[in-house]
Amino acid sequence: MFVDQVKIYLRAGKGGNGCVSFRREKYVPKGGPDGGRGGDGGSIFFVSDSNLTTLSYFRFHPHIRAGNGGHGEGNNRTGRKGEDIYLKVPVGTVIKDVKTNEILFDFTEPNQIYLAAKGGKGGRGNASFASPTNRAPKKAEPGKPGEEKELILELKLIADVGLIGFPNVGKSTLLSKISSAKPLIADYPFTTLHPNLGVVDVDEENSFVIADLPGLIENAHKGKGLGIRFLKHIERTKMLAHMIDVSPYVDRDPVEDYYIIMNELKSFNPSLVSRPQILIANKIDLIKEKEHKHKLNKLREFAGKTNIPFIEISALREIGLKELIREIHNMLVFIEKEKISREVKA
Repeated sequence: MFVDQVKIYLRAGKGGNGCVSFRREKYVPKGGPDGGRGGDGGSIFFVSDSNLTTLSYFRFHPHIRAGNGGHGEGNNRTGRKGEDIYLKVPVGTVIKDVKTNEILFDFTEPNQIYLAAKGGKGGRGNASFASPTNRAPKKAEPGKPGEEKELILELKLIADVGLIGFPNVGKSTLLSKISSAKPLIADYPFTTLHPNLGVVDVDEENSFVIADLPGLIENAHKGKGLGIRFLKHIERTKMLAHMIDVSPYVDRDPVEDYYIIMNELKSFNPSLVSRPQILIANKIDLIKEKEHKHKLNKLREFAGKTNIPFIEISALREIGLKELIREIHNMLVFIEKEKISREVKA
C-alpha cells in the first residue's frame, strides 16, 4: 500500500524517580545516603532507509511511545535507561510540526538520523544532595517527562525525472517500456493511483530514475482529480518530461494541454515552471493519414518557438525510445554540470 502522508503522535519515555535510601551495613551505625538516580527515559529517532518506499507502517501505528526509565535504588544504583525507538522512513521523507507546519527535518540521503522526541532525564537520588551541612538528605527528584510531539510525515519521491501529462497520454506505458517497473495500464482515466518509480539504464555505466506521476487535470491544485495528492512529488525532480497525446482520437489541442498542465504546476509551486523539461509527442503510430498530422506539427512548431527539446515517440510500439532516453540523459548531465558550476562560483 502506497502511503505518502500520515499524522503521528510521539511520546518519549519518562525519566525514573530518584531514590531516598541510607546505607545499612554491619558495623556502620551511621551510614550515609546512597539513593541512586533514576534512569533516563527512552528517546524516539527516525532513520532514513533506502529500501522503503512508503509510510504505510505509520498508518497502522500512529501512536508511538518509548520506554520509561527505571527508578533509582539503594547502594547508589542508577535505574535502567528506557528503551530508545528507531523508526525507519523512506529517503525523501519530510517531518513537519502539526501546529506550525514548520519543516523539522528533511531526509535526502540514506542512514540519516533525526532525534524527534527526547526522553526525560532521570531524577537525582538523595546521595546527590549530600553536603557537609546536610549529611542525611531525605529528598530525591522525580523523573522528568519525555517530550510529546504531534508530527506530519510527508513523503516526496526522489527521482531525476518527473513524467507528467493528462490521464491516458501513455505515461505508464512509457515507464513499463524503458524500465523494469510494472505499473497498471488500462484505457480509462486515473489508471495510475500512486506514483511509480523506474530505473532507466542508459548504458552499462549510466542510469536515471523516472517517476510516473498520476494524471493531472485542470484545477488539480484546487483538489480536482488526483493530481493535488501527488504534485508534491514533482518538487524533488531535476527535470520534467511532459507527455502529450497527438493521436487523432483525442479531441484536445496539444498546446492548450501543455499550458493547462503548466498552469497547474505554477499554481502549486511557481518554481516548477522554470524547471528544465522535455516535450514528448506520444502515439505517433496512430497517425495514419497526412491530414491527421496537424496536432503533431502544431506541437513541433510550438517546441521550436519556445526552445523546448522535443521528441516524437510511440511508447506502445517502442518508436523513438532510445532517442528519448539519450536526450534525457544528456539533459541530466548538463543540469548536473550547471549545478556544480554554480556551487564553485558561490
